[in-house]
Amino acid sequence: MPSSSPIALSFEFFPPKNDEGRKALLAAAHELAILDPAFVTVTFGAGGSTKSGTFEAAKLLQQDCGLNVGAHLSYFATPKAELFAYADQLWDAGIHHLVALRGDIPQGQSPTNFKEPDYFEYTSEFVEALLKRHPFDISVGAYPEKHPDAPSLDADLIALEKKCSAGAARAITQFFFDPAIYQNFVAHARNKGILTPITPGLLPIRDFNKICGFAEKCQAHVPQEFKEIFTNSSDPVATGIDLLSRQILALKEMGVSHFHFYTLNHSDMVIGACRQAGIRL
Repeated sequence: MPSSSPIALSFEFFPPKNDEGRKALLAAAHELAILDPAFVTVTFGAGGSTKSGTFEAAKLLQQDCGLNVGAHLSYFATPKAELFAYADQLWDAGIHHLVALRGDIPQGQSPTNFKEPDYFEYTSEFVEALLKRHPFDISVGAYPEKHPDAPSLDADLIALEKKCSAGAARAITQFFFDPAIYQNFVAHARNKGILTPITPGLLPIRDFNKICGFAEKCQAHVPQEFKEIFTNSSDPVATGIDLLSRQILALKEMGVSHFHFYTLNHSDMVIGACRQAGIRL
């Protein structure tokens, strides 16, 4: 059934690497702020490789744009003491939303090298420990087509149930392109007793070949028709906006009332798709 609830939006950004990137981030954030997002998030590199950049970008978005900012925080290969100190720093800075993740495992490293008691081994335990530290608003990841490291979708759903039971306020999905994939995933999750809100994560397609590379890494399915559409398109950005708006409309028909966008630090396609789908503008 279509949702009658007000539509909530949220946006993901990544930390800029230089002054030019900083200006681009601020420009995109200011433009997206007109859509009145519930929150925005800033990504965090594997093994904490962008920790300082995440904090600086989050503070910038909070102070310069007046946004409710969440910081991604991944625990893999980072000692607990360091994670807690960083979580305290975020809390003291007024950043009270975390996206708690394991993080990617860098090539050449293994989870067996980072075990209890000095390191977290499971995201559910990480969520529980963070909430004992401070009453954060915590989001976790969900994978409609299964996490690449999970042996099966059922095993992945067991992990999601544990993360939600540990206190996560919501799960935000990896990007997908077929709304039916999200619908089936949510149905499976509900059948497993997971009642936590599951927010769809949507990725605008600006560069089709680049997105295919992302999808291959994440094991996300790209419909064959997309290749044909972009091959025959004279305006890839307009095509991407149209496909994104179609995703939004299909998900709205399924009752979705919160959309999370992976912006890649751009605003035009999200704004265009929301306008085309009749959201906000």
